[in-house]
Amino acid sequence: MASFNYYLKDATAKDEQPIYLRYNDRGRVNVKFYIGKKILPQNWDAKNQKARRTLDGFADFNSILTSRESELKTLCTQLEATNGAIDTDTLKERFNELLGRKTEAKDKFKTLVEFIEHHVKGLTDKRPNTLKQYNQTVRLLKDFETYSKKKVTFESVDLDFYTDYVEYLTFEKKFSPNWIGKNIKNIKLFMGEAMERELHTNISFKSKRFKALSEETESIYLNEVELETIYKHDFAKKPRLDHCRDLFMIGCWTGLRFSDFSQLKLNNVVSIDGVECFKVKTQKTKDIVVIPVHPTVKEILNKYAHTEKGLPRTISDQKMNEYLKDAAKDAELTENVTINKTRGAMKVETTTEKYKLVTTHTARRSFATNLFLSGFPAISIMKITGHKTEKSFMKYIKISQEENAKLLQLHWSANTKLKVV
Repeated sequence: MASFNYYLKDATAKDEQPIYLRYNDRGRVNVKFYIGKKILPQNWDAKNQKARRTLDGFADFNSILTSRESELKTLCTQLEATNGAIDTDTLKERFNELLGRKTEAKDKFKTLVEFIEHHVKGLTDKRPNTLKQYNQTVRLLKDFETYSKKKVTFESVDLDFYTDYVEYLTFEKKFSPNWIGKNIKNIKLFMGEAMERELHTNISFKSKRFKALSEETESIYLNEVELETIYKHDFAKKPRLDHCRDLFMIGCWTGLRFSDFSQLKLNNVVSIDGVECFKVKTQKTKDIVVIPVHPTVKEILNKYAHTEKGLPRTISDQKMNEYLKDAAKDAELTENVTINKTRGAMKVETTTEKYKLVTTHTARRSFATNLFLSGFPAISIMKITGHKTEKSFMKYIKISQEENAKLLQLHWSANTKLKVV
């Protein structure tokens, strides 16, 4: 008996996953269709193959799933009645027409670059930074094709390609392992997408040796004294820095990403058991986080109460990073900091003044690190930052060996009763 079942592309993933409908007629016909809907695995009921009530608009979402399944069943019945059997190619073509899509021929894309460019144009649900990364991968692949004098086809993406490409990005482009890793990750993503569309059968990109490189970054954080210094600094004669500092402080005391704290509105401020809190649905993970309004942030809210937004206005990430360095320099955050990075194949140690390293992301790292150093439970901080494992969280926070020693001493002082002989 034929079966119609819904599945997620990756039920263990942390981000939204495409939903596909699989039709299986006792092995004679076995085909799956991506129906153009995505959902977070935590909002998916795998047993009942529908969205949980935790998803906003779950009823309408499930109604679409029911309609798609009904359409596929009807189409299968029609094809079987007309032809006596179901031809896979005909089924794909007809159902994709119902979904408003044309079936892609296997020879439509001559190179991986052509497929990526076509695919990216159709992505309307991705953040600008994600699309920027995808387009960067396209540019690098084109550069590599020029350098190697060979086109990158689906079939040529094997372990030899991986070695040559990584060497090119390392020695010719002088990229860091993390930059290289992001591009390899994107290539694996697009090769997987093309395979799902049955455009190739090459599985070399799934090899454990075809891995995304990475190294632990040495980003800075600002301790509470430094945060107080920049908050109390007088920027009255430099309004752009004054505004930038206020927006940055909101990030430092909420732990939100720039994409979230820069877009806060007054309706994000709610009262929970008499406690004023921010309640935010994060853009990246779609998780809802609740964060008490810190006294510093409360002062900022009062400062902007007379404005239309009631909060510091939004500015671009690029402009804010530029202004932050000026603000940190003005507040004399000029301590020398040593950073180790990999450039090409070389380990490079550089010393620079701290203000030059302050970015919008410093706010989030400062929030997590300062809370951890205060003894606040890591698992509770992770509820706000969105880290899924303590291992990934511990890599994220920035504490020195000296700070770690102080933390241990505080723990001993609070939990150990010393015997006096």
